[in-house]
Amino acid sequence: MRTALLQSSGRPGSIAANLKVLDEAAGRAAAAGAGLLAAPEMFLTGYAVGDDIGRLAEPADGDSADAVAELATRHGLAVAYGYPERAGGTVFNSAQLISADGTRLANYRKTHLFGCFERDHFTPGEQPVVQAELDGLRVGLMICYDVEFPENVRAHALAGTDLLLVPTAQMHPFQFVAESVVPVRAFENQMYVAYVNRVGQEGEFEFVGLSTLAGPDGVARTRAGRADALLLADVDPAFLAASREANPYLRDRRPGLYGALV
Repeated sequence: MRTALLQSSGRPGSIAANLKVLDEAAGRAAAAGAGLLAAPEMFLTGYAVGDDIGRLAEPADGDSADAVAELATRHGLAVAYGYPERAGGTVFNSAQLISADGTRLANYRKTHLFGCFERDHFTPGEQPVVQAELDGLRVGLMICYDVEFPENVRAHALAGTDLLLVPTAQMHPFQFVAESVVPVRAFENQMYVAYVNRVGQEGEFEFVGLSTLAGPDGVARTRAGRADALLLADVDPAFLAASREANPYLRDRRPGLYGALV
């Protein structure tokens, strides 16, 4: 499945403007043969919008979800995007996957919040593994800091995730996560990992770009620089199956030895 990664911070504070950016990217991705477009963490609203997070937050089935479903259907590809989710009086840092026919396939709430900013504005999610079937692949969702916990990604591997989508807001000076940690996660768990970042200065944060799609061999299939970009790379189920046969980490595990971890 050809996968497109939208590296952009859009226009923080304007959902309407960010939906237009997503729409334009979906058109370009579909024209290039992509079946899936992934956008960064908090893409719909912007990340560094402070107390506006509460004002801009929407339910998982709100107006913005309907707008994304419409553009996904119009362009004929699935779309994954980050947004602040309101559920009653609680706000989560969430990511949602919508299919090419407009169906809401999966909604994930970030389980590991990073820093005071996130802990002040969000409640952590409690479900570590959220998946959906898409074009014969089992697709999982995770957000930014979550991927830095090996237990999180291993849980996805044990649940059969083939492609892990990680919308992110990775900031300076932690660029080594994109450059080194993400390819290692893909290799040690034998999956594809799509890490889709924001870019540039936004409030107090400097986002480093470097979005990538890493394969189960630990090799980046594509990598962005530090400017807005639309990346394209293929997720190959046959290569994934062969790699899992050659690198049997999951079969060679000895869970009985790992009790001290929990």
